[in-house]
Amino acid sequence: MDSHALQDFQSALTCSICVNYFLEPITIDCGHTFCRPCIYFCWEEAQTPRCCPACRKIAEKTDYRTNTALKKLASHARQARPRSVSSSGEQICRRNGETKGLSCEVDKSLLSAPCSELPEYAVHSYSPVACMAEENREKIVKKMDPLWQKTQEMQDNLNKEIRKSESFDYVVLRRNMIKVQYQMMHQFLLEEERFQLETLEREAQEILEQLRDSAIRMAQHREKLKEMYRELMELCHKSDMEFVTDVILYRIELLEMQKLQPVNPELSSLHITGILDMLNKFRVNPELSSLHITGILDMIFGVDGANENPQTLESYVIWGVEAFNSGKHYWEVDVGNTSNWIIGVCKDFTSDSFELKKGFVLFSSKKNNHCILSTNSPSLIHYLQRPAGRVGVFLDYENGSLSFYDVCRGSLIYSFFSSSFTSPLTPFLVFGSP
Repeated sequence: MDSHALQDFQSALTCSICVNYFLEPITIDCGHTFCRPCIYFCWEEAQTPRCCPACRKIAEKTDYRTNTALKKLASHARQARPRSVSSSGEQICRRNGETKGLSCEVDKSLLSAPCSELPEYAVHSYSPVACMAEENREKIVKKMDPLWQKTQEMQDNLNKEIRKSESFDYVVLRRNMIKVQYQMMHQFLLEEERFQLETLEREAQEILEQLRDSAIRMAQHREKLKEMYRELMELCHKSDMEFVTDVILYRIELLEMQKLQPVNPELSSLHITGILDMLNKFRVNPELSSLHITGILDMIFGVDGANENPQTLESYVIWGVEAFNSGKHYWEVDVGNTSNWIIGVCKDFTSDSFELKKGFVLFSSKKNNHCILSTNSPSLIHYLQRPAGRVGVFLDYENGSLSFYDVCRGSLIYSFFSSSFTSPLTPFLVFGSP
């Protein structure tokens, strides 16, 4: 092959980017061929879309198959090129002065062709340095591809992180969304508060109307009864003949049948949105002790605010082992369907000393088949439905408040507001006969 043809052949196997024989040659859309690592780096550093370094045509794809024919030719060309000998003399055999052109396949040491035939080297196999170098080059190239893939993956992740950091005004967006949600919640709670107050006002007016009507009817009925009483008194002074008629007896029976029932006022227990979720953040489960006692429920307030007549009731008092002297605490008591119970907190509470006047308590008692809710400090009747199931108790010690909740309905029963608590408060409850 003449020199011009050889140069053309070598040029056809040379990458125009690195000006070396091809490593993993790929042919892109326009037909030009480059080393895979070279074109990757070229595209990586370019700010414009991927294009051919030779003709500037846009490359549509990013993944190209290796041109195996060119790869083999480039490999042969590398092995056939003249070896450059180091000027240090390390590649010259000291025994015979020839170039060390062979490499041991075991320990990778270099030696000349004549030395490889000596007995001490006969146990090892040797290959030409160019061949061994090409094998190692192939191994390196195989490791380069997955390494580049990892580089690209890392670059993609880096780009994502950069985009996230650049567009992290999402926090501002998120902040605004949260503020809007709370504004909506505040508005909703304001509307709910307005609705509950309006409902309370309406029901109070209706109950007052019922009470006024009931009072008028009872006053009228009382006058009829007095008139009948007067007639009967006058009748007693009349002759015997007038006593044989049944007319007066019929009128008495008719009035007795017209017995009027008093109005039992009862307001609606309206649900307060989110109240239980808020209270449960302060949930505690007090450790309890119990004691069987007799007569505790004699102290339950009556309808008129005075104590009822003493009764002997079998009762159980249960109290918390630990008293609270700070913080916010919420707990629940399951009263089931029991009608007679007391729930609250008490100062200086012991099993030997139980004084309700030293506590803040909610009473439930049954009178004339009607359940009554009341509290002490001061004595107050609550015209609400009796809680069925669980009663929630929330103590805010620093704020000096104690509140009771109907858990099933999610509604408020009553709140004590003391100026301040000065003594430890012990949770307790008393269960009596149903």
